[in-house]
Amino acid sequence: MADVTDVTGVAGTTLASEYFESYSVIGLLALVGVLFVAVAFAAGRLLRPVVPTPEKLLTYECGVDPVGEGWAHTQVRYYVYAFLYVIFAVDSIFLFPWATVFAAPGYGATTLVEMFIFLGFLAVGLLYAWKKGVLAWA
Repeated sequence: MADVTDVTGVAGTTLASEYFESYSVIGLLALVGVLFVAVAFAAGRLLRPVVPTPEKLLTYECGVDPVGEGWAHTQVRYYVYAFLYVIFAVDSIFLFPWATVFAAPGYGATTLVEMFIFLGFLAVGLLYAWKKGVLAWA
């Protein structure tokens, strides 16, 4: 970009109008995107047929007529297993960078101690869950 002098005469600075022109393109694209979505929703509302029937108001259950109430009871164990999975997935995310830093010279002993402290916290949590019987499926 060529040097532009502003109203004070300082070389190398850009005018405020040029600065905001670059953001006006982004604003215009955002406005076009919002208008596109609004027009699509409005066209869908205007063009769709509205014929409510009792069959259309039923809950769709993979082609099978629903039986019973709509609320299903889910055991908490599924959430506990999902939570434990997330914990150990995060653990594996921390282990990969640790392996690269551990190989770098000068950080070996410090990173080794820090990682064993981190793994110790995870082991204590896993032992607590095992002692409480959370990991027993039956």
